[in-house]
Amino acid sequence: MAPPSAAELSKVARKPGETLADYIPRLGTTPLDFQPASRWRYSPGAGFDTLGRVVEVVSGKKFDVFLRQRIFEPLGMKDTFFHPGEDRLPRVPTAYHRAGDALTKVENQNRMVSTTYFSGAGGLMASTEDYAQFGEMLLEGGQLNGKRLLSPKTVELMSSVFVPDTLPGRAPGRGFGLSVQVVTDPVTSGYRVSTGSFGWDGAFGTHFWVDPKEKIVGVLMIQTDNPNRQLDRDFENAVMQSIVE
Repeated sequence: MAPPSAAELSKVARKPGETLADYIPRLGTTPLDFQPASRWRYSPGAGFDTLGRVVEVVSGKKFDVFLRQRIFEPLGMKDTFFHPGEDRLPRVPTAYHRAGDALTKVENQNRMVSTTYFSGAGGLMASTEDYAQFGEMLLEGGQLNGKRLLSPKTVELMSSVFVPDTLPGRAPGRGFGLSVQVVTDPVTSGYRVSTGSFGWDGAFGTHFWVDPKEKIVGVLMIQTDNPNRQLDRDFENAVMQSIVE
């Protein structure tokens, strides 16, 4: 199937002030890029935003409210939000764009921030400590500090391989589970982590993984929209090299 034309894309383009309820039904009128299960492609806006709308329909709550009540508050994630208040603005780091060896400030620093459209694909801001709390919950099988968010079976399914690295679109040694990448072969993938480690990266450089074998949660925060991913591998290597027993 040919990719959609500019005119077709403009018909479903998200407009300022829209919500998930406004946009996702319109997005659903577009044709699929390929037959399901024939290949893999990362689909942040279409995929994860649609899941966010499903959460709204099932729970009867706005996505931001659901996340706050069911995840952030139980885990004590006090610095995680879609829109920073005036008191938090000074703590938001400046975003940069990499061009060769130079870094320049991104012109629209808050382009993913919205008070109406709560995207599951991007837009949340969090501190490193909060992100680590979330990762620790996954490492502990869906619970942390006496608060259970997910069943152990749900976390097991989440970190299982549903898309093998043999499917077109996936890289060697890296399968995909339910919203996370799963390292199936550290040597082939070039990821110096344990087999079965899972996580994902952010467009602005955030790198996160859970290593169930070594009981490790790794979080690396960077604010560059096209980061050098070799730094992720160096960070993983440094963490794994620190294990002496």
